[in-house]
Amino acid sequence: MSGGENLQKKLQGELEKYQAAQKDLQKYLSARQQLDAQLNENNMVKDELEKLEKGENVFKLIGPVLVKQELTEAKQNVQKRIEYITSEVKRHDNTIKDLEKTQESHRENLTKLQLQFQQAQVKAAARS
Repeated sequence: MSGGENLQKKLQGELEKYQAAQKDLQKYLSARQQLDAQLNENNMVKDELEKLEKGENVFKLIGPVLVKQELTEAKQNVQKRIEYITSEVKRHDNTIKDLEKTQESHRENLTKLQLQFQQAQVKAAARS
């Protein structure tokens, strides 16, 4: 195997790693957007529950049925969901940062390998 072929294989391998990191990053960015939407929705529910007076009726949709729920229980459930979603957002943010670093590392490696490959081609052409 010549040096050019070896470089070409390294270049292809690094490109595949870069594309895999890019795909993972897109997956987590999409999930992060969904979490943001859920967080906004739950914060709106929380705000609406705060407007209710003690003793007012609150209903929870379970499948096709509305079930009466205590106001304090509804507030606690919404707060727990907000806390859970917030922790998931933080976890996704950390993963996204890590994936961005990984992707940047692969991008730098790709640039170096492309340069080496181009230099090898120039040398090979000069020998011909």
